[in-house]
Amino acid sequence: MIRGTTTLIAHIGYPTHAFKAPMIYNPYFKHAGVDAVVVPMGCKGEPYPAFLRALFRLENIRGALITMPHKVSTAGLLDEVTPTVKIAGSCNAVRRADDGRLVGDLFDGEGFVRGVRRKGFTLVGARALVVGAGGVGSAIAASLAAAGVAAIGLFDARAESADALGERLKAHYPALAVSTGRNDPEGFDLVVNATPMGMDDGDPLPLDVSRIAPSTFVGEVVMRQEMTAFLRAVQARGCRFQVGSDMLFEQIPAYLEFFGFPSTTPELLRSVARLSY
Repeated sequence: MIRGTTTLIAHIGYPTHAFKAPMIYNPYFKHAGVDAVVVPMGCKGEPYPAFLRALFRLENIRGALITMPHKVSTAGLLDEVTPTVKIAGSCNAVRRADDGRLVGDLFDGEGFVRGVRRKGFTLVGARALVVGAGGVGSAIAASLAAAGVAAIGLFDARAESADALGERLKAHYPALAVSTGRNDPEGFDLVVNATPMGMDDGDPLPLDVSRIAPSTFVGEVVMRQEMTAFLRAVQARGCRFQVGSDMLFEQIPAYLEFFGFPSTTPELLRSVARLSY
């Protein structure tokens, strides 16, 4: 029930037909008795900077979820952003501070990190390999650095992308050991596939699975299907792993906390979202 007291969260991007956030947040708000609603808002690139500023002149807006094609441009439109945004070069959450400044953060990587921690993996002091230095891979690498990993290896088909990400990580985390240019998983405690590779049977895999130790924890970002060919391969090696959709459901509690709403669990979010379909 939308009333005059309802707080708004904008979900901004273009096109909007594939937006999933309203189908997760709004059932949760109803279940939890939170007087708020996520509203999809389609905005193309050219009017977006002016639209974002105008939107936050509303008195009943709490924040905005930002998706494609605006995640990169948003990082340069705000008054304050976190180190994660600066490292990854993109932003997917905006809120207005008490003094009126627009503050941004990025929760793709935070969702990944929360999921790994809840599965019992210790990140502090770990050695992590991230294959893929695009938007999602950069976000995960930044969040892993913030979580206290001791060393991180970065690999991308475009070597310059991995090298640039490595330099940004070192600028913000000087004690972090950063290496680039190799996707050999041997010696790493955590391996992350942040590429679409290994999605389907017969696809090239992002790395040589035979060199992953059974003790290694493996993370996937692909959400189109839960058990990708890559995950089935590492499962056969005996590895513990995290599916791609966990990253989505684990980051929503972080969004809720950022916006000042009561937090929740991924399990509850999945439950209420299923009931709403």
